[in-house]
Amino acid sequence: MTQWMRPPEAANYLGVSKSWLAKLRVIRGGPEYSKVGRIVTYRREDLDRWLTDGRVASTTMYLSAARSAA
Repeated sequence: MTQWMRPPEAANYLGVSKSWLAKLRVIRGGPEYSKVGRIVTYRREDLDRWLTDGRVASTTMYLSAARSAA
């Protein structure tokens, strides 16, 4: 069964602030989300996928990926 989370719950699950999660929605670097009117929701599996996809083995890999995305 799909678990939906509002931004405060999703931020807590990810260990980040609500404002940082909101910023990611603006700059398009965060996890996928759904929006109905003003209500933003995240699926737990999308949060898990975003965490997994963002894994790197070294700082060099992270810097390389960040430069490629810019």
